[in-house]
Amino acid sequence: MAYFSVFQKYIKRQKNAIGLPFLALIWISFFWGTTWIASKEGVKHMPPMQLVALRQLFGGLCYLLYFVYKKHPWPNKRQWRNIFVLSVLNFMLSNGLSTWGVKYISSGLGAIIGSIFPLWIVIISLFRGQKTSWRAIAGLVIAFGGICVIFYDYLNDFLEPAFRFGILLSVIATFTWALSSIYIKENKTNFNPYFSLGLQMLISSFVISSVIICNDSAIALTAISAISWWSIAYLVIFGSVLTFIAFIYALEHLPTEISSLYAYINPMVALFFGYILFNEPLTVPIVLGGIITIIGLYVVNRAIKKK
Repeated sequence: MAYFSVFQKYIKRQKNAIGLPFLALIWISFFWGTTWIASKEGVKHMPPMQLVALRQLFGGLCYLLYFVYKKHPWPNKRQWRNIFVLSVLNFMLSNGLSTWGVKYISSGLGAIIGSIFPLWIVIISLFRGQKTSWRAIAGLVIAFGGICVIFYDYLNDFLEPAFRFGILLSVIATFTWALSSIYIKENKTNFNPYFSLGLQMLISSFVISSVIICNDSAIALTAISAISWWSIAYLVIFGSVLTFIAFIYALEHLPTEISSLYAYINPMVALFFGYILFNEPLTVPIVLGGIITIIGLYVVNRAIKKK
């Protein structure tokens, strides 16, 4: 009902300007859900962190070349600091670890775990001694209950070390994304967000590439299969470039309550296509637990935004 009320008010205020922002929201909701599928397919045939490095390299170059062509001013010292910190949190850790994680768990499960980062924001706030509303605590409990329902179907899988490792990577990825959200809120700059994204991607690509080359964990580019190259191309075009552009555009032109709807749709898209394409499990506990988790996340997000 709250979303419907906001939707009605927004339509009355912006009768002539809702088309493109809502198309952007639909685009985000669908394509960011499908990037979990592309990542899952890509890491079947190549080292996950090498896929991440190549994705960030090509995505970052798209942004960099555009802004260099436009002769956009480069960041100042403080902005460079923020860009470096966010490249570590967003792309080296969050994106890198979540991509690595889906090598060992289903894409749908990875997407659901990836959506729980608001829970970490509440937990971090509690540990920092900040006042937290009862709604946020209630949402945290509801979402945790939904996660327990989801994992009911995966109890036997926990006996496998690879599955536990994938879960651990995915959970750490959500924690670093939450840290990134808090850092952005507390260290705002007026630097172009698209240019910043490109620089973050490039920095993360160079660092990750250096690590995997030193560890001798990369494979030759000529040994990368065609399906992995297609996965990288999809992730660059739809995950790192077009959808990020749509995301920032939606944030700028839609109310926060509306623009955040994508976070509840992405996991459902990943679950559906994971079931259709990879025959990943889509049982009653997984669907029911996913719905309960999303309800909890909705309550948490509402509490955070009101605060």
